[in-house]
Amino acid sequence: MIRSIFFILFSLSLGQGICQYNWKPRKDKNGIKVFLSDIQGSSFKAVKAECTFTGTYAKLISLLTNVTHFKNWIYHNKASYVLRQNNPLDFIYYSETSMPWPLSNRDVVIHLKINTDSLPKFLTISGNNDPHLFPAIPGIERVPHYKAVWKVTMPTAQTIHISYILEIDPGGSIPSWIANSYIDKGPYETFSNLSKQLIK
Repeated sequence: MIRSIFFILFSLSLGQGICQYNWKPRKDKNGIKVFLSDIQGSSFKAVKAECTFTGTYAKLISLLTNVTHFKNWIYHNKASYVLRQNNPLDFIYYSETSMPWPLSNRDVVIHLKINTDSLPKFLTISGNNDPHLFPAIPGIERVPHYKAVWKVTMPTAQTIHISYILEIDPGGSIPSWIANSYIDKGPYETFSNLSKQLIK
């Protein structure tokens, strides 16, 4: 029960320069490496995932901008939808994550930006929450802090390398020591699912 709760918490979905990290390896399986680091001023740890998959920028961008289909690959995503579209690569969306009883579901409002350099040689994808952009929903716990950044390169014409960093406070009365014990599961499962979506 405890394991399933925290497997879910740290797969909540998609900032540069978040802080300085001291990464320690946590998981290395099926080409997906997961690392953890303390965060100054927070009792919750940051998580980093690194992986290289068959795929292209175009396919990854297609998946990241198809918000209503996040439930197909983001671990325990219940529902996601766009709230405001600034342009095709800059939008604000709402996402709800299913939690097992007796915990309340979590939700988050994220401003997602996808940027390419001028060549382009890499993608930078950032997600930052703004909990005030959408009214709180009774019975759902709003995530108070969420920052994520993806650095994506293409080692070959048909492969992408992803380095993903996430900081999250899941909110509510969850002890940080328990949450930190299981934070590798969500990112691992999400990127494992993503690898399958990239080749469809």
